[in-house]
Amino acid sequence: MSAETAGLQRNGVDIVDTFAEAFPITGTRVIITAITAKWARVAAMVMTGNATSVIACDVEAAIERGLSPDETPDGRPGISVLVFAFSRDSLGKALAGRVGQSVLTCPTTGCYNGLFGAPKDKQISVGGQLRFFGDSHQSSKRLEGRRLWRIPVMDGEFVCEDRFGTVKGVAGGNLLICGVDQAAALSAAEHAARAIRHLPDVILPFPGGIVRSGSKVGSKYKKLKASTNDAYCPTLRAVVESELPAEAQAVYEIVIDGLSPEAVRAAMRAGLHAACDTPGVVRVTAGNYGGKLGPFHFHLRELID
Repeated sequence: MSAETAGLQRNGVDIVDTFAEAFPITGTRVIITAITAKWARVAAMVMTGNATSVIACDVEAAIERGLSPDETPDGRPGISVLVFAFSRDSLGKALAGRVGQSVLTCPTTGCYNGLFGAPKDKQISVGGQLRFFGDSHQSSKRLEGRRLWRIPVMDGEFVCEDRFGTVKGVAGGNLLICGVDQAAALSAAEHAARAIRHLPDVILPFPGGIVRSGSKVGSKYKKLKASTNDAYCPTLRAVVESELPAEAQAVYEIVIDGLSPEAVRAAMRAGLHAACDTPGVVRVTAGNYGGKLGPFHFHLRELID
């Protein structure tokens, strides 16, 4: 056992005495409803496509949870989606495009602000931009303090809220799960992702909530912002300064975005515990850049118990 893991364990799994480094990001919650839960989920899945990392995507987005009819503004089944971008302006532009292309186009859907009550200077225009698709036939109405746009479409009307609230959230909470083989590491990552999905105010933007291609900042190729995290690639052990324990043959990363530091911390704790309860896990660590990337530091030492 190395000095950095000495004394830190859970269920016999070494926990590196380090921290995950996260940074501020602007986030919003989108509520998508439809005639059935199936169609709400279809719209949500399409809207959150290609939204894993702001390294190369306009937003980071994923489904937060399903909603029952008594939790939605129009009394229909729904899906809650969280969407994050570097600035409010970029978030507004991306969200209007994604709702317009993926929710407006989906049968029977409606779209509502999930952060109702946010100050006006913290809001972005969504329905206010999409209304022009109605070609002067759109109309507005107010419902319990919400301004909604009714846009005529071929199956009736698409109802979309005028403005959506935003908050300063946190992006980049993370765990690196090292397993004795690919199957063990993947099983642990799946358990971690499943545990995190039960919690509110967080999403896992990568496929299935799991990252195989963890990255580091920069590259030998000057045009690239990020490149493979070679210290955790098992095939590169002989040619780089590896961070892998001898018995680890595969690593998966969990990346977490949330509406608050508290939500991200709770998610990391749940994921850490679930991973350590899975056979074949030998080490759990986290990625950071020495405190240079962001002000939010989530120490694994504080999440073990």
